[in-house]
Amino acid sequence: MHKGLHGQHIAMHKTTGIVKELLRNRLALAGSIVVSMLVLVAIFAPLVAPYNCKEINVQAILAPPSPSHWLGTDELGRDVLSRMIWGSRISLAVGFVAVGISTLIGIILGALSGYYGRWFDSCIMRFVDIMLCIPSFFLILAVIAFVGQSIWNIMAIIGITSWMGVARLVRAEFLSLKEREFVLAARASGAGDMRIIFLQILPNAMAPVFVSAILGVAAAVLIESSLSFLGLGVQPPTPSWGNILTSGKDNIETAWWLSVFPGGAILLTVLGYNLLGEGLQDALNPRLNKK
Repeated sequence: MHKGLHGQHIAMHKTTGIVKELLRNRLALAGSIVVSMLVLVAIFAPLVAPYNCKEINVQAILAPPSPSHWLGTDELGRDVLSRMIWGSRISLAVGFVAVGISTLIGIILGALSGYYGRWFDSCIMRFVDIMLCIPSFFLILAVIAFVGQSIWNIMAIIGITSWMGVARLVRAEFLSLKEREFVLAARASGAGDMRIIFLQILPNAMAPVFVSAILGVAAAVLIESSLSFLGLGVQPPTPSWGNILTSGKDNIETAWWLSVFPGGAILLTVLGYNLLGEGLQDALNPRLNKK
C-alpha cells in the first residue's frame, strides 16, 4: 500500500520544489501578475466596464481618448475600454477551453503511446507526424469553412488541431517513468494498467504539460484574434480584441487608438503567458540557469 502511494508522494515533492523556484524568478512573477490581472478583469467585466459594450452613441463617433472615454470610441460611438474588457472574456475563454481540449487529447494519446509502446506507439506517432505536416492555421480556416464561425466551434477546432506537442511531451515522460521502481511496485501489487497510468505515472509527468498548456493559451489567444481580425472568428457586435483591430484597420488614419490599445492588450497577454511559461520551465530545470 505504501509502495503504491510512492509515486504520488514524488509528484507532491516535485510540485513544492517547482513553486519555490518559480517564486524566485522575477520575470515569472511579473508574468503571473499580468495573467492574474487579466483573469480578474475578465471575471468581473460587468463590474469593471464603465459602459455597455454594445451601446451605440452617434454623438461620440471616433472620439479620441478623454476623461469620459479613456480609450476613445469606435466608428459607432461604442466605448473602446468597455469593449476591450468584455473582449478579454472571449480571448481568455477561447484560450482556456482550447488548451483544455488539446491537453486532454494529448495526455490520453501520449500516455497510452508511451506506456504500451510497440505498434500502438508507432501508429500514434505517425499520426502526430502527419498532423504536424499540415499548417495549423490553414487547417483551422478550412474546418471553419465547413462547420461555421460559432465561438464554440472555434474553441473546439483550435483544441483539436493543437494537441500534438502535448502528446509528444507526455509520451517522452512515460517512456522514462514506466520502468521506475514505484511503477514496478504498483504493478507487483496487482494494480491495473489504467491505475498505473493515471494514478502513478501521470502525476509525475504533468510538469512539462503545465508549461505547454500555459504557452498554448497565448497561442490560442493569438489564433482567435487573427481569426476575428479576418472576420472568421467572433462576429460583431460581440466584442473581441481581433474585431476591434479590424475597426482600427478601417480607420487607421483617423483613429489610432482602435489599433494601439487592442494590439497592446494582445501583446501584453501573450507576453504575460510566455513569461510565466518560461519561468515555470526554468523552475522545472533549474540547472539550465546554473552555468
